[in-house]
Amino acid sequence: MTKSYLKYRTRITVLAGITILAWSGLCIRLFQIQVLNSDKYEAVVLKQSQKKQNLPATRGNIYDRDNRPLTRNIIHYTLSVNPSKVTDKDGLAKVISERTGQSEEYYLKKLNSKARFEYLERNLQRETLGSLETTVFEGLNIERKYRRYYPHNQIAAQILGFTNVDDEGISGIEKDFNTYLTGEAGWVYKTKGWKGKIQYKSGMPFQAPINGYNVQLTLDLEYQSILEEELLRRQTETKAVSATGIIMNPQTGEILAMASTPGFDNNKFSNSSPEQHRIRSITDQFEPGSTYKIVPALAAISNNKIGLTEEFNCENGEYKYFNIMIRDHEKHGMLTLPQIMHFSSNIGVVKFMKQVGAKGLYNQSRAFGFGSATGISIAGEAVGKLNPVKNWSAVSLGQISMGHEVGVTAIQLATAYCAIANGGYLVTPRIVRQIIDHNQDVVYAEEPAIIRKISDENSMKNMREILRGVVVNGTGHKAEIAGWDVAGKTGTAQKWKNGKYSNDKFISNFVGFFPYENPQLLAFIMLDEPRKPNHWGSEGAAVAFRRIIKRIINMDDEIIPPVREQKRVEYVNSLIKDDIIIQRNGPLAAQVSTLPIALSTVANFSNKVPMPEVRGFSMRKAMTVLRQAGLKIQIQGSGKVIWQSPKPGSILNKGSTCIVGLK
Repeated sequence: MTKSYLKYRTRITVLAGITILAWSGLCIRLFQIQVLNSDKYEAVVLKQSQKKQNLPATRGNIYDRDNRPLTRNIIHYTLSVNPSKVTDKDGLAKVISERTGQSEEYYLKKLNSKARFEYLERNLQRETLGSLETTVFEGLNIERKYRRYYPHNQIAAQILGFTNVDDEGISGIEKDFNTYLTGEAGWVYKTKGWKGKIQYKSGMPFQAPINGYNVQLTLDLEYQSILEEELLRRQTETKAVSATGIIMNPQTGEILAMASTPGFDNNKFSNSSPEQHRIRSITDQFEPGSTYKIVPALAAISNNKIGLTEEFNCENGEYKYFNIMIRDHEKHGMLTLPQIMHFSSNIGVVKFMKQVGAKGLYNQSRAFGFGSATGISIAGEAVGKLNPVKNWSAVSLGQISMGHEVGVTAIQLATAYCAIANGGYLVTPRIVRQIIDHNQDVVYAEEPAIIRKISDENSMKNMREILRGVVVNGTGHKAEIAGWDVAGKTGTAQKWKNGKYSNDKFISNFVGFFPYENPQLLAFIMLDEPRKPNHWGSEGAAVAFRRIIKRIINMDDEIIPPVREQKRVEYVNSLIKDDIIIQRNGPLAAQVSTLPIALSTVANFSNKVPMPEVRGFSMRKAMTVLRQAGLKIQIQGSGKVIWQSPKPGSILNKGSTCIVGLK
């Protein structure tokens, strides 16, 4: 060893040790930072250099049956802050005040709040926001959102419902199908520049939002508009408390229009009473009066209890039934069952129901669906009221036969009449046709569904003849439309008030369909507490029915008028209890259809056609197939068909327009 090494050995050893220890410590610290605590420091770096921004999904829209939009989405902006993190409170308050017109003190109060979060503004339009979106204010958050808008204001407001400030459905279809409509938000990471400006750079993590699904309803916008206009007109004329109406396709159960007045504008729902928001057609039950007489009439006909030519003494308008006096609004002597229905004789109904019995009336009521939900896909449906026979009093048979002591909803009554119109099939009322995702694939669809067969087709044919007679010869004459063969039934019911039936408060209602032999449309109209003399079903509701249907006939070219034939109805005089109405120049009785049940309610009408399957076809082939089926076509795109609306198998009127998408 040299003298120099020996001289500096201690010093070298100390320096080497210090160096080794320093490097060891540094390595340990680096291991701790990069391996053990990497997640913590990575989050700190990302927070300083990047910002995660949520990308809101666009809420799905709602359309009518012809794909006309019933909703839209409007972009708006929300300004929020954490007051403790805002450095320039005066400057921020001034900038926002200049744009909104609100005072600076209003915003300073929020900015000086002790809370950790405050909304400064919500629902700001892009024009109002201006350059504020790109101006840097420490602590200010700007979120781009969507706000629901209803372009037709009050039209179908009760069915559509509305959303809250967070764009969540809280009423109607918006609420019941909120899961489908909402979609799924996405996100994107943006970088922060040295001046704090936030910008997106390619390669940064990104998740696109998934937009909500679109809901297509069975409603027809034009039908709905006509219904609401005429209901409000008739309500005003009769000074009624409210008016309710439903228009349906009796063959498929599709609801083409449904409304109650007074209505409301769901763009300004907070300005109206919650009473106006509910869908009265499914939530409110009432005693129907004489429109319920189809139940005892069918119970008598279908069970061969009473012949159509058998006569009953209607006691010249007054009859004591146990301890109550039953009165008719007109005096009649001997009437047959059809005549009892034509003139809506309460006494006649009570007389022939004695031969049918309580069990027959109850079973027929249940068969029509009274006392149970119809199955419509809207929340809040009432089941009505139909007590079991064991709970009936001595007079219940007569009272229920006249439409008292029973509670029904508008949708129940309309659905029951659909069964008469379509030949005996109780169908599920449908309000949603289909739900389509962002790829134009159908994710949910409501097909025509038959709950049960109520009676044979021949009995229903006789019922249609009887209801046609109500309009031609009886109480429903004000519902008649020349050339269209309307059938229907009037109803006038006293309301139950303070433990007794009122002599001043009435329900006026009418249910009708046309043409009576091959019904295409059915409508239910109800007026709640109209003033006299419009309290009668014939004077109040029937008039509104005629106005509505006449406007629809004049508007819709797809409605086919009935074929005119020279024939009249006559009833057979026979010693047996015959339930067949014989027509001159016609068959004695129609046979029950042997077609599959799913088609039997529509197949006997030549203007109906199932939607063909055209997905995968070329444009030319799709056009050929649809034209051969008697359908019109609207083409979107080019190439091969990848989607179609309505879906294959849907029952349509000939001449309907179908949409096909090509790619």
